[in-house]
Amino acid sequence: MEVYSFVGASSSIRKPVRTTERNYNFPSLKLKSTQVQKPVFAKIAEKKAVAAEKVSLEGVARVFALVLVLAILAVVPVTVFNVLSYFESHTSPLKIDSSFALELEALDGAMSKFAMESVVADVDENGNVLADDGSVLTAASVGLGQAVTFRDYKVASGDSISTIARKFGLSNISTLIAVNNIENVRSLRSGQKLKIPSQDGMVHKVGAGESLNALSVRYHVSVEEILDANDLTSENLSKGMELFIPGAKMDSAALKKAMGELFVNPLTVAYRLTSRFGPRSDPFSGVPSNHKGIDMACPQGSPIRASMSGKVVYVGWSNIFGNYVIIDHGNGYQSLYGHMLKSVVKNGLMVDSSTKIGLVGSTGYSTGPHLHFQVFKNGKLVDPLSLIKR
Repeated sequence: MEVYSFVGASSSIRKPVRTTERNYNFPSLKLKSTQVQKPVFAKIAEKKAVAAEKVSLEGVARVFALVLVLAILAVVPVTVFNVLSYFESHTSPLKIDSSFALELEALDGAMSKFAMESVVADVDENGNVLADDGSVLTAASVGLGQAVTFRDYKVASGDSISTIARKFGLSNISTLIAVNNIENVRSLRSGQKLKIPSQDGMVHKVGAGESLNALSVRYHVSVEEILDANDLTSENLSKGMELFIPGAKMDSAALKKAMGELFVNPLTVAYRLTSRFGPRSDPFSGVPSNHKGIDMACPQGSPIRASMSGKVVYVGWSNIFGNYVIIDHGNGYQSLYGHMLKSVVKNGLMVDSSTKIGLVGSTGYSTGPHLHFQVFKNGKLVDPLSLIKR
């Protein structure tokens, strides 16, 4: 690089002044990095944390595995039990040969004959007393009076509510039931005292504000008949007064309850209705037939109770029904319980709806544990489901 100076000199004497360019580049400094060393106790703590995390994960895995094992141990027995219960309480078709078919027919015939022979139907479903020829006794045929009178009667051995009614010229058993507040006619016992009215009717306790006109409409009887039956000269009524309503009858539900005709379910455990009363495919042959009862499938050994109070009249065995029991409930009703594992009652035993009579089984011609329940009314088969109290 040349620099020319123009100060104090002519152009002829000017001489270039040479300057030398200096290099000011310094060598780069290389700094050595220093690494900070962790204290010993920090390294130990870090290792412990890693180890603890590992142990924690292993613990979770162990707990999960234990829960899984326990769940399997709990589920497997329950599943096995449910499967076994399913097969125990479900039936499947069987084939039956002609000899068994003939036996079934003969047994049904014998049952019908037995029911018809052992039952004396002297009352109809409305509580009306029947005459010897089967006709319903009427007010005219028993000579009703106008004014009611009462007498006391001690129940004798062999008496029934219907025989007592006939003995005193009453045409409907609801009269004796209502007048004596009988909750169940099957509870009548020898020596029990009853009040016997001289004519059919019911006792009504007058409520607040009730009038003879209202009672006349309610019971379908004239005011004059109520006055005459109670020997009243005035139509004025007072609360709490007891009036005899001539010709009045209990309603159907109340009468059935008093007659003990509300059957209860013979099984107290959960069950499956495998066959209903009436037309069905025969479970043995698959041929269309008429089922004479209902089949109630449930686990073997389940208790069976009497569906209604009565007397055990037969305990036996059949190739069809296996171990079975027949109970006579009176008033034309009988029930049969079949395929029992075993019966626990004897002939002649008096039972009620809480009495255990046997255990559910699969004896006789059966494909699985179930109860065959059958009901007769005056020698004729009826649908048990129409009688069982819901």
